[in-house]
Amino acid sequence: MKRPAPKVGGKLRHYPVALVIGTRPEAIKLSPVVHALAARGEPPRLLLTGQQPGLELSDHGLQGFAVTPLHLPGQPDPVLHAELVRGALKRLLEPAPPQLLLVQGSTSSALGGALAGRDLGIALGHVEAGLRTHDRALPWPEEDNRQAIDRIADLLFAPTAANAANLQREEVPGEVHVTGNSGIDALAAIAGPLPLRPRRRWWRREFRLLVTCHRRENWEGGLARLAEALIRLAAEGVASDVLLPPNPTVTGRLTALIGGQSLIRLAAPISHAAMIAAIRSAQLVLSDSGGIQEEAPALGVPLLVLREKSERPEGVAAGNAILVGTDPDRIVEEVGRLRRDRSALKAMSRPTMPFGDGHAAPRIAAACLDYLARQRQQPARHLG
Repeated sequence: MKRPAPKVGGKLRHYPVALVIGTRPEAIKLSPVVHALAARGEPPRLLLTGQQPGLELSDHGLQGFAVTPLHLPGQPDPVLHAELVRGALKRLLEPAPPQLLLVQGSTSSALGGALAGRDLGIALGHVEAGLRTHDRALPWPEEDNRQAIDRIADLLFAPTAANAANLQREEVPGEVHVTGNSGIDALAAIAGPLPLRPRRRWWRREFRLLVTCHRRENWEGGLARLAEALIRLAAEGVASDVLLPPNPTVTGRLTALIGGQSLIRLAAPISHAAMIAAIRSAQLVLSDSGGIQEEAPALGVPLLVLREKSERPEGVAAGNAILVGTDPDRIVEEVGRLRRDRSALKAMSRPTMPFGDGHAAPRIAAACLDYLARQRQQPARHLG
């Protein structure tokens, strides 16, 4: 049955809570929060920046909610995009601002939304607060973005105790709530109750990898180094399924580097549900994705993280992930070791839940509504 189209426009004053969404990860992780708020009688308005063109909210269960599109696709300069989002949201929200604005993660849409909220004196909630690499260059601009958002947020929803500890060390002024990561809620909606039971694997004769790589820090040399590693592994009989991202620049570079190579298959972008199915069927995943760093441990799938530093060290600490960066020698070495040592691979395949129990969204929604109830008893906020 065809899903109804999202409701576009409408009067903002009827929606005490609004959420900013620009990319697929934001849609995935905010969808459980949207539904949790709606279940408590406060369906929010969705402010769709357009950072990722072609993003369909109905693909993430967000059909039927009020949506206001901004039509602001991502820019080569993410700082410019954040300012464009900031300006557009200020113009949109100033006549009838919501009482609470929620942003998620560390995208330029999230930063632009947070700055617009601050400019207008709107209370701000940050979903996925407190993640840190403690290196402003890795990743840039995300590390700067999330720190800037956390400094001005009224509500900070930290996925883990370690994230909350980061915020406490930085002495942020807002309220910190440890909620778990709402991405695990989204995963549970697809995969079923978590944690999963360890799977009995049938080890195929052909050792096959699932590979994703899309982050800005890997756009230049990282993609070329990864391609070299996959070609070397193919020469050793290791097959790879490379899932291409929606970003046409990255897709073009990967296609030029490894298209047509033996034992390397390039696949077009797939849905989140299809991605989860692909991860579950993989023997070993190589990825720089933040979402996959959260999902792989809960699914019990071994992961090599294609980054030098990660703001999600919990997966490494749990034993499900290893940081390898994009050095070809390191990648080939680790894949070869796990290919030979099935006991080590099995140890990494034990499902763990370092990023929450799959019930983050109800906690976030409850904290938001409790905050609003308390704020309604306080004098009106004034612009600074």
